Amino acid sequence: MTLQEITAKMKEGAAKKSSFGNTVKFATDQGVVFIDGNANPPAVSNDDTAADCTLKMAFSDFDDMINGKLDGMTAFMTGKLKIEGDMGVAMKLQSILR
Repeated sequence: MTLQEITAKMKEGAAKKSSFGNTVKFATDQGVVFIDGNANPPAVSNDDTAADCTLKMAFSDFDDMINGKLDGMTAFMTGKLKIEGDMGVAMKLQSILR
């Protein structure tokens, strides 16, 4: 999938969720996906904006994670995912992304 396809998929999923009170940014080598969880439903864009929590990973790993081939906790434990900022926000993401 491309960054635009993943962003569209995440927008579709976010439309079914409630606000969660934080901002999150996925930063990859091919661009970013920003989730504004203060909006209801959460807003998803490719804006490279400051966030409460930034998750950094290679685009291929991000693609695998979004498509259910890579678990977020496994990615973190194996060093494929780096988290900057509020770790509590990152923990909320598992329920948000499903």
